[in-house]
Amino acid sequence: MRLHPVVERRSLLRNVNMPNEAENLPIEAGGAPTGELQPPPAPIDLAPGEIWKPRDLLLFVAIIPFALLASKIVLLIGYATLRPFTGWHAKADLAQSDTIFLLVQQCVFYLFILVFMFLLAQLQHQQPLWKSLGWKRPTPQQVLGYLAGGCGLALAASFWLWLLPDTQAFPLEKLFSSRTASIAIGGFAIFIAPVVEEVVFRGLLFAILERPVGIPIAVVTTAILFAGLHVPEYWHAWNHLFMILVVGLVFSLARGASGSLTPSILFHIGYNSLIMVGFFFSTQHFHNFSGFMGR
Repeated sequence: MRLHPVVERRSLLRNVNMPNEAENLPIEAGGAPTGELQPPPAPIDLAPGEIWKPRDLLLFVAIIPFALLASKIVLLIGYATLRPFTGWHAKADLAQSDTIFLLVQQCVFYLFILVFMFLLAQLQHQQPLWKSLGWKRPTPQQVLGYLAGGCGLALAASFWLWLLPDTQAFPLEKLFSSRTASIAIGGFAIFIAPVVEEVVFRGLLFAILERPVGIPIAVVTTAILFAGLHVPEYWHAWNHLFMILVVGLVFSLARGASGSLTPSILFHIGYNSLIMVGFFFSTQHFHNFSGFMGR
């Protein structure tokens, strides 16, 4: 039966205007609509030098004064708040020269820096922080090898300083004011400082420098900056500073040769561990500091 011409035209218009639901569905590789949204593509696997740019260095340098100020304010507020409940007698201005206070402040400063780097990696570069800095999970054999390498480096540095000891006192000595302070410094030097310092120098700074200036210059530059970080605490101890420069060169060479942040972190942990263990026994378990650093 044939429809009336007007009814037939309306039916055709209705068919033309109706959307094709199958066309709006995602299509699988085989060509069939799935009806489900596909997961977002995985992030592109980039090398650290392809992720971090010179503008990140500017942001990092700019955040340092704010992180230093914020860490000091946080510690002063925390000390003032806890003082009535803990029996601490020293006023806040005097407590700022205490070794434990300074170490806690340094930890808070490090925390601000790491949070900033984490947010920069996640929000600016859409990359996991550790992967973006070149961290690669080591095997147990690699862990032992890198730690042993750091211990060997510490033995060589100690032998050098035994041959050419520094004769003048330097600021770091004053921090070893008690057994408790010495234990706290040891824990900080083994478990915290190596990780954060390597993340900054052989992680962020190395990644920023290696692409525009090349690996050799990145190695030398990060080693010099690493030694420069330690100048205030080793002022007048020039032989110590020279060894820190050499040690920094080894850490940077390990980073450049391996393309990974892992060796330098483990080297650093092994180096600091043996130094602190040696100091522990040479001072009669942190009781006698008369022969500090071989003097």
